[in-house]
Amino acid sequence: MIKLVYIVKRRADFTPEAFYRRRLEHGPLVRSFAKAIRAKRYIQSHTIATPVNAEMAAPRGMGAPYDGITEVWWESLDDLIAAAATLEGRDAMEKLIEDERQFIDLAGSYIFMTQEHVIFEGL
Repeated sequence: MIKLVYIVKRRADFTPEAFYRRRLEHGPLVRSFAKAIRAKRYIQSHTIATPVNAEMAAPRGMGAPYDGITEVWWESLDDLIAAAATLEGRDAMEKLIEDERQFIDLAGSYIFMTQEHVIFEGL
C-alpha cells in the first residue's frame, strides 16, 4: 500500500479549536468520496497543546508544530492514478480541495506520497 501524508496548517482566521472541529466535519465528506478516489483508509491526527512539543523540537532546532496530519491509504500508486483519471475521481478530488480551502492554509501545508517500512511493531 501507499500513503498520502498531508501536514496541515490552519488558516490564520481559525483558532485551533475551531480548526479541529472543522477538520472533523471534513471527514464525512472524504468518506463519501472514498470509493470514487479508491481510498482504503483515512486518518486525521490533531496536534495536542503540550509543552512536550517544544521540549522535543528545541534540541532539534525545529519551529512551532503544524496543526496536524492527515493520512490516506491506497492499494497502489496505480490505483490512485486510475481513480484520478475518472470523471468521478477528478470531481471528488476537486470537491475535497474546495472544502479544504475553507479551513486549511494550503500554501503553508505540505502533501506527499509515501511507502511505509515497518522497523518494529508491538515490542
